[in-house]
Amino acid sequence: MQKNILIVAGILFVLEFYVYQAFKTITANTTFRIAYWVLTIGVYGVLLYEVLNVNRADRDHHRIQIVASIFLIFMIPKLMVILFLFVDDLIRLLKYITTIFASSETYYPSRRKFFSVSGLAIAGVFAALVIDGIIFGKYRHFARQVKIKIPNLPESFKGYKIVQISDVHSGSFFHPEKLQHAIDLINEQKADLVLFTGDMVNNFAEEFQPFIPLFSTIKAPDGKLSVLGNHDYGDYADWKSPEEKAQNIPKLIQFQKEAGFEMLRNEHRIIEKNGEKLYILGVENWGEKPFPQYGDLDKASAGIPVEAAKILMSHDPTHFDRVVKTHKSNVHLTLSGHTHGMQFGIDLKNVRWSPVQFRYKKWADLYESEGKNLYVNRGFGVLGFPGRVGIKPEITVFTLE
Repeated sequence: MQKNILIVAGILFVLEFYVYQAFKTITANTTFRIAYWVLTIGVYGVLLYEVLNVNRADRDHHRIQIVASIFLIFMIPKLMVILFLFVDDLIRLLKYITTIFASSETYYPSRRKFFSVSGLAIAGVFAALVIDGIIFGKYRHFARQVKIKIPNLPESFKGYKIVQISDVHSGSFFHPEKLQHAIDLINEQKADLVLFTGDMVNNFAEEFQPFIPLFSTIKAPDGKLSVLGNHDYGDYADWKSPEEKAQNIPKLIQFQKEAGFEMLRNEHRIIEKNGEKLYILGVENWGEKPFPQYGDLDKASAGIPVEAAKILMSHDPTHFDRVVKTHKSNVHLTLSGHTHGMQFGIDLKNVRWSPVQFRYKKWADLYESEGKNLYVNRGFGVLGFPGRVGIKPEITVFTLE
């Protein structure tokens, strides 16, 4: 362990010294150079302290957020600087080799200011975007309007409006009142039904308790339904005893009930209007391993006519391709979340990219396969990195056709 720490420390020192070359190139001011090293050592000190004190039993997500923030604000930008310096050094090396064969006088070219300035500038922009994402980005909730056709939709449900929210991760927020605008935005949609597709907490049911008054103000005449996500089971935390963990989900269900949400655990509910029916199914989490596979679509769809209009809530979008789209229950629309769009990427009308797409082929928005539809919500909250860059937190508003 100690040997590994020394190796990592040595690598970081070499990288930091390399990055310092860019800073040294653009300024000869001794005060600035000293300030650079003081700041760098100070940041590493904070990072080391936080890393050594992170533990799975910690119910305060704040420490994890600090580590993630430092990494993205301080470490990743420096890798960008290294890339520019490497290109510069490669050019310098080629020029040096050229002088060996082209003239009797050889010399090694000095570092060019352009590459140092460019690297530091891009690193600065990236760091600024991350800081903006932490301070403001996670609160830039928006309502995405989606019109969706469902076969055999009863006449009474044409124009029916459903709001989907997902991945609140309430333990990542420390000031519930700052989410008031998002709750207001939900209510402004005047939805008939609100569906929550999992991950209300990071690990512990108590994380949601301060948010009960806020989420209880969400209004929908036909109710508010929810399902469990992988984080709701508390599998990523240490518990004092198996009995304590066993009480986590019942507590979360009770807290959500106090906020007006009814939990569906491999079951369904019927929304009825004028004698016509719309079926809402909810399964427990089902994801590709190592994520839990508790979802049971057979059980959730039991007794529902195959031709009936139905909507499924299933937290993990991989459930759709692996099970749902070919299932005998004939589910027309599946609503998922889970990916968060990785909280980082580009999300424009005609351009959509995020590193999460290398893990999940279906990671945001509407997908169609074998005549069935999947919608992946970009998430309401944050996890780990306490911000969003390019991928805004989403409230999805479906109008049925």
